[in-house]
Amino acid sequence: MASWRTLRNRETGALVLARARWCTSFWCHFKGLQFRSRLPEDEGLLFVFPKESRSNTTIHMFFVFFQIGVVWLDASGYVVDKALAKPWRPMYAPRAPAQFFIEANPSILDRVNIGDSIQFDDV
Repeated sequence: MASWRTLRNRETGALVLARARWCTSFWCHFKGLQFRSRLPEDEGLLFVFPKESRSNTTIHMFFVFFQIGVVWLDASGYVVDKALAKPWRPMYAPRAPAQFFIEANPSILDRVNIGDSIQFDDV
């Protein structure tokens, strides 16, 4: 399986994110965007978990030095929540269980709505 995905709205085909790193390992989950100074506009991380959960998909913003847009998706790829996450905040949790979440620039929040279906295509 490729390590990068293109994210699209399943209904409209609209591009959500050009490059999302497929993040499944412990190290990728642990590091996330910590200690990075910036993120390219068309790039982000797509965190993958074995099953839906609120606790496993809760994030913190310690050592993340810029605002990010976070989008949580259920096992079928439907957006269940989204948030603007600010540096040094202790916790952001989805309103509903999620199996995936995307961390990207805040502009991603303008391209997705709760209830949208997102597909992951190999780059």
